[in-house]
Amino acid sequence: MDKTYQPHAIETSWYQTWEKNNYFAPQGSGEPYTIMIPPPNVTGSLHMGHGFNNAIMDALIRFRRMQGRNTLWQPGTDHAGIATQMVVERQLAAQGVSRHDLGREKFLDKVWEWKEESGGTITRQIRRLGSSVDWSRERFTMDDGLSEAVKEAFVRLFDDGLIYRGKRLVNWDTKFHTAISDLEVENHDEKGHLWNLRYPLADGHKTADGKDYLIVATTRPETMLGDSAVAVHPEDERYKALIGTFVELPLVGRRIPIVADDYCDPEFGTGCVKITPAHDFNDYEVGKRHNLPLINIFDKNAAVLATAQVFNLDGSVNHDLDASLPAEFAGLDRFEARKRIVAAFEQLGLLEKIEDHALKVPKGDRSGTVIEPWLTDQWYVSTKPLAEPAIAAVEDGRIQFVPKQYENMYFSWMRDIQDWCISRQLWWGHRIPAWYDEAGNVYVGRDEAEVRAKHNLGDQPLRQDEDVLDTWFSSGLWTFSTLGWPEQTEYLKTFHPTDVLVTGFDIIFFWVARMIMLTLHLVKNEDGTPQVPFKTVYVHGLVRDSQGHKMSKSKGNVLDPLDIVDGIDLDTLLEKRTSGMMQPKLAEKIAKQTRAEFPDGINSYGTDALRFTFCSLASTGRDIKFDMGRVEGYRNFCNKLWNAANFVIENTDGQDTGVNGEAVDLSSVDRWIISQLQRTEAEVTRQLDAFRFDLATQALYEFVWDEYCSWYLELVKPVLWDENAPIERQRGTRRTLVRVLEVILRLAHPFMPFITEEIWQRIKAQAGVSGDTLMLQPWPVANESRIDAAAEGDIEWVKTLMLGVRQIRGEMKISMAKRIDVVLANASDEDLRRLNENGPLLNKLAKFESVRVLASGEEAPMSATALVGDMQVLVPMAGLIDKDAELARLDKEIQRLDGEVKRVGGKLANEGFVAKAPAEVLDKERAKLAEAEQALARLAEQREKIANL
Repeated sequence: MDKTYQPHAIETSWYQTWEKNNYFAPQGSGEPYTIMIPPPNVTGSLHMGHGFNNAIMDALIRFRRMQGRNTLWQPGTDHAGIATQMVVERQLAAQGVSRHDLGREKFLDKVWEWKEESGGTITRQIRRLGSSVDWSRERFTMDDGLSEAVKEAFVRLFDDGLIYRGKRLVNWDTKFHTAISDLEVENHDEKGHLWNLRYPLADGHKTADGKDYLIVATTRPETMLGDSAVAVHPEDERYKALIGTFVELPLVGRRIPIVADDYCDPEFGTGCVKITPAHDFNDYEVGKRHNLPLINIFDKNAAVLATAQVFNLDGSVNHDLDASLPAEFAGLDRFEARKRIVAAFEQLGLLEKIEDHALKVPKGDRSGTVIEPWLTDQWYVSTKPLAEPAIAAVEDGRIQFVPKQYENMYFSWMRDIQDWCISRQLWWGHRIPAWYDEAGNVYVGRDEAEVRAKHNLGDQPLRQDEDVLDTWFSSGLWTFSTLGWPEQTEYLKTFHPTDVLVTGFDIIFFWVARMIMLTLHLVKNEDGTPQVPFKTVYVHGLVRDSQGHKMSKSKGNVLDPLDIVDGIDLDTLLEKRTSGMMQPKLAEKIAKQTRAEFPDGINSYGTDALRFTFCSLASTGRDIKFDMGRVEGYRNFCNKLWNAANFVIENTDGQDTGVNGEAVDLSSVDRWIISQLQRTEAEVTRQLDAFRFDLATQALYEFVWDEYCSWYLELVKPVLWDENAPIERQRGTRRTLVRVLEVILRLAHPFMPFITEEIWQRIKAQAGVSGDTLMLQPWPVANESRIDAAAEGDIEWVKTLMLGVRQIRGEMKISMAKRIDVVLANASDEDLRRLNENGPLLNKLAKFESVRVLASGEEAPMSATALVGDMQVLVPMAGLIDKDAELARLDKEIQRLDGEVKRVGGKLANEGFVAKAPAEVLDKERAKLAEAEQALARLAEQREKIANL
């Protein structure tokens, strides 16, 4: 191998090899294991959240593949209705063209062109991240097969009475002229006003304090044209007598009732609330409770109508109300109407006051315009009948959330679920499979021919519904539509239900819950029982910057995962972060922040370092603070592994490694690392099973860096480099050296696939294993019989002794190359046995000139001291000692031990702790105190001797 680790030299070629050889496809005779990729939107490129999500899923799929499971990780992308349409409309606008200029068909051709471009970018990125998805089964939510599944689902739900068309209140985007979901609405904190308006009481009624009007406070005075009532709290003594009477609605002249409703807060404002059911979601609910008419005063642009549209709660036209509106407001934009309505109130003496008021303003996340609650005809899914079995599936454990606390969020949403508006007034998406005749009657079917045949419509004119379905409807079918449903394909039978869904907490309701509801209703087991879409939902947090801030373009803290993989120079990074910004001050601020954070741009770290970083940060459910320092650290880890592999190759290539059954003699060092390996195998597996990727990577990192590289590779050098060492011992060490590395590579492969494959290919022959690729090698399984407590104890003794001597050398400024004499005091028989067995090792690695045991009654020479249990390790200072430095060292250690004595002694003096702590804990603490007190006494004695020199 090359002496230096260069990730770009290996990553692309290995991915091409894996894909070419179809290694990502399902294979293996074990139980099926399926993950469906949460389909990214075809609106550009992947971000850090996608990179994190992919690293987690690939770690799982590679882990299970190596365990012999029949794995399928299926990729795909989402058409992302409004988001994608917006991107293409912006591109056309830059050319001075609108979608209406092109017409529906030609516009959709343009969107398909964009999809091919954007989708290609995304698939290239997924490949670059090393994701082992089965590309032969790549799906898109508007593929022909998925489109057929969407139609089938719609028709079945309609036939089952779960889809209906109705006039309801929706989030209306006045720029894109479509209903949007709650997920697409952002609430902005803004400074606004609270207008206090007088509504005259009708029929001569007066308030308790003698006023002939009520004062209502509103943040949206323009909606008063559509008021249906004024509400007060039923227990508010000021207004009890007025409940059931009327007010005269100013400017309009319509009488509207005063109703009693708990929605009103007597402490807020005057306690009177104007109710506008057609333009406020809370008012809509009040309107339902009191059977109030729905008075729509706006058109699709949120401009005032000349004649209001008045409906009953069931959506039927209400003929009992005068629908005319004041002519002077007709056609005005809602905000211009607001100004004029306030002026009219003031002119009439009905404006009580205007107060400053902080409020949340809902805006479309893509349009940026203020969202208008608007009454319109839409298609809905009746969700309560679907929610009940979906709740039960989580309650009875068929579906489990990891971490479990997210079940509470799921239950909270599902138990208060509202019907789901599934229609969108867009051109890009799955067109609703419904047709209308000239009388307005609606017919639902899979296609027009089916509708005509089913309803005997002959050749009478029919027109298809212009709307498309909410993107979440088609993505809600993702786990089974991608496997061929409604056909009972072999893939559907084999790989559904899927095993794990990896997703963020922010779409538990919008996607996860809807997948559960739709799957349970539409997909059945062979015995007819409902089938769940997945068995486990692994919920991860959001990827934030190192300060914990959400990554966003406006903050200028967005990182592209491929910029970390491949590197990017400062100028290009600045261009990416500030291009297209309309505010020069903001662009300069972001540029300044970027220069400070990345003065030289971003180095190239490679995919493996980034993936390992993601996995190391994946603590269940918590948001991820992404720190480039961690990536640098794990790039160093890759270097460490690469260098260790080079050492192994140098010492095993062409050598006898005992892989053909030759006799071997394993040293205590070999048995120790093999024993530690068993514990690591068990721990990594246990944590992966529990979705604790952070703990799995930590266990692996600590074993590789701290045990294998830092200690084992050093401890075996005397055997490897000793020409007089017995052949069986050298053979045993070489075999252990390479086989432990081979297992390390298998354990690390799910997190770092490229570097592990490259090294494995180079050492597999020496390790005595065969195969074309590491990714299809068996997952390591711990063997308890190879856990050797005796060897572990011996080597821990050797490490402690060597560390103690190294510390003395460092603090006393004794060269590591200088041989030293060592005297052991208070050595037990076990210490002497360990010294005898490991003496040659210590002499070579610790550079001991001599080692002797202090004779009984012999006074110890003036020495620097380290402790190995009860045994003192003395390095005589004659000719070596710097008296002042040694006193300072001893003072520091005495201070540490004194603190330990006080800490542990304080715990044992605490009656509450002693009363509650288990006996074994108390015994451990007492032993710890005794040990610290003895060590303190010895060091104090040593200090006194040196001080008297």
